[in-house]
Amino acid sequence: MADAPDRILLKVSDLHKRFGANVVLSGASLTVPRGSLVAVLGRSGSGKSVLLKCLANVVQPDSGVITFDGKELRSDTPSARADFRRRCSFLFQSNALFDSLTALENVALPLEQTTDLKAKEVLERSMEALKQLELDVHSESYPSQLSGGMQKRLALARAIVTQPELVLFDEPTAGLDPLRRNAVFTMIAKYQRQFGFTALIVTHDVPEALLASDRVALLSNGQMGFEGTPEEFASSQDPFVTSFRDSEASLSSQLHSIRRGETIQSKES
Repeated sequence: MADAPDRILLKVSDLHKRFGANVVLSGASLTVPRGSLVAVLGRSGSGKSVLLKCLANVVQPDSGVITFDGKELRSDTPSARADFRRRCSFLFQSNALFDSLTALENVALPLEQTTDLKAKEVLERSMEALKQLELDVHSESYPSQLSGGMQKRLALARAIVTQPELVLFDEPTAGLDPLRRNAVFTMIAKYQRQFGFTALIVTHDVPEALLASDRVALLSNGQMGFEGTPEEFASSQDPFVTSFRDSEASLSSQLHSIRRGETIQSKES
């Protein structure tokens, strides 16, 4: 059954983007239900981050339609764009914390820049955000004095301090080992449910995304080749899905064959 229009917070239709001769997005479409955690999967270079940057208005798409809460986001609709910015936060791959600011100052910055709150209210809301993510005792610490996991939580505290309805996560587990990847996905799932925001994550970490997400989309060659539940993704026999999903199993099979002295036929030959 199709989602009712009022249940859809974000909708992307036929998005196109190219940089010179390099076509990155060629008709990508995506539906993000309100209150859900949606993961966009894809190999490195598949256009996942460009998709997010188009949503965040960092990059202008060549064509296509982006709709947020029923309102189309266009260059000639500044009020809709401003409304989107007020209700959305972006958590960068690198955390993008300011090294010269304390944890408290990092979290307070979005409130100081985007609201008319008085200094006392900014302090109270910033400390509450730190407390909710168990960082209040580190309020006067600088990012360099925090562990990697704490820095991720600090970046999330800054992202949610404005009480956004939508949080965009750009490869939040890039470069992390398996244990830390698990911890980051657990953190996102925990606080997404606790605070009730809608989350859109771009990642290439399949097992973790399937466990944490409500819906999954697979981006390849500039288009969404799959969109559905994690269960549907896990059971799909579509060659487009299996070639991406089962790459680890394929590697395991090939390595076992090599150890048995069998000849491996290259897929590129």
